[in-house]
Amino acid sequence: MTLDRFRGARVLITGGLGFIGGSLARALVGAGADVSIVDALLPGCGGNHANIAGLEGAVTVREADLRDTDLATALDGREFVFNLAGHTSHIDSMNAPLTDLELNCAAQLALLEACRHMTPAPTVVFAGTRQVYGRPRYLPVDETHPIDPVDVNGIHKIAAEQYHLLYGNVYDIPVAVLRLTNTYGPGMRVRDARQTFLGVWIRDLVQGGEFEVWGDGSQLRDFTYVDDAVAALLAAAADPRAHGRVLNLGDERSVSLLQLADLCVAANGSGSYRVVPFPADRKSIDIGDYVGDYRAIRELLGWRPTVTLEDGLARTLEYYREHGGLYW
Repeated sequence: MTLDRFRGARVLITGGLGFIGGSLARALVGAGADVSIVDALLPGCGGNHANIAGLEGAVTVREADLRDTDLATALDGREFVFNLAGHTSHIDSMNAPLTDLELNCAAQLALLEACRHMTPAPTVVFAGTRQVYGRPRYLPVDETHPIDPVDVNGIHKIAAEQYHLLYGNVYDIPVAVLRLTNTYGPGMRVRDARQTFLGVWIRDLVQGGEFEVWGDGSQLRDFTYVDDAVAALLAAAADPRAHGRVLNLGDERSVSLLQLADLCVAANGSGSYRVVPFPADRKSIDIGDYVGDYRAIRELLGWRPTVTLEDGLARTLEYYREHGGLYW
């Protein structure tokens, strides 16, 4: 079992107060790992202490920026690093490209530089994104698809991937890169659409408001529930066959945004939405349809999604009905 590999292991999670990081910390603590978190809690990046509620005595949290942190101390003795830190807002990257450069490139290099001076070097799993593919030329998108980002964030994310792979090749650091796609679930940012449109839909449904579907609603997407994303991160860290690889996450099922909107309303038991034109700044960087091909990680590591979209949406809505006040 994958979790057995982490019993007693010393683990660092960068960006560990985000919703994926918090869920990962929960799984690792449950497996008996010694978990440390570094998170800068930068505005707009999704970090929230609520994401580790109940773990306060079981994890060590350091509120710090990777660019300014004594990473040698943070990494000391750590066997695994789950590198989830970074900036994920596509629109913010276009409005403040130099900030995005610092958070998604300079910060990543600072971490990797510290890792290469550790003996032995920790295993590093980097949370990449399907955004690096840009507008798909074919579906489903596999790892050989051309890289052609449509925004600054995508350019910086592919640079960060390449830094990780380079340091793995040159300095013999065990590195794996996962390209995540539309991860959702309890703890996701719902205050605004900086990280995901689905978070705003969830918020508006729970608050009894009407949410917006941008465009004509025909765009296809696939989704990964956060527990499945965590399982993939753990599998990539635990299995040396993933080291040096770039692997997509995905799902056999894709839905249009209109279908997703209907599923959200059904899962909530009530609600409404309206279809509106794309905001101009969003339309220029929209990728159209996206469906990921995850055969490589399925065949290599045996990973496959286990949580249906209906179940995942129901769990997410239930979480925000109870804890939404910590996230609005």
